Amino acid sequence: MSGFVHHYGLFALFLIVMLESGGVPLPGETALIAAGVLASRGELNPVAVIAVAATAAIVGDNLGYWIGRTGGRGVLARFQLTAGTLPWAEGFFERHGPKTIFIARFLSVLRVTAAWMAGVSRMHWWTFFLWNAAGGICWALVVGLVSYYAGQAAADAISHYGLIGGAALVVLALAGVVGFHFWRKRLVESP
Repeated sequence: MSGFVHHYGLFALFLIVMLESGGVPLPGETALIAAGVLASRGELNPVAVIAVAATAAIVGDNLGYWIGRTGGRGVLARFQLTAGTLPWAEGFFERHGPKTIFIARFLSVLRVTAAWMAGVSRMHWWTFFLWNAAGGICWALVVGLVSYYAGQAAADAISHYGLIGGAALVVLALAGVVGFHFWRKRLVESP
């Protein structure tokens, strides 16, 4: 993925993120991470990476929304899924639509399906648009900046400590993430 983004730059980033957001299962977040790392090396502009990713997420989600709104019910009917799925989806998006659209941007499976299902369930477009834009901008900022600074830190560690030092940094970061996960899980399970 990073080779494709490296070769085609911001156009590839836009295309991959937009298609993923529209409902095609592509690695949009991986493309953004690759672009953020390339930006940390000075090969792409970090502001442009974030702006392109946010724009692509918003455009793609809106395409997915309109595809779901105009043809999604027909697809569900073709697979005989309308009887149980539509009332549930409509009720779910009535109660939890805005937060679902915002949070979906950060979860890979939902990132591909939430816009489509919001359209199928006839969520009000302005509500969808505002929460989708907020989610897309936050997602692009968080993932873009983390990959930019993590990519810069890894490059600095490799240049200063060599490849083994860079690998040690990655291992320490992963150990910290795993440790935090177990610590948080333990807090939730304890009374």
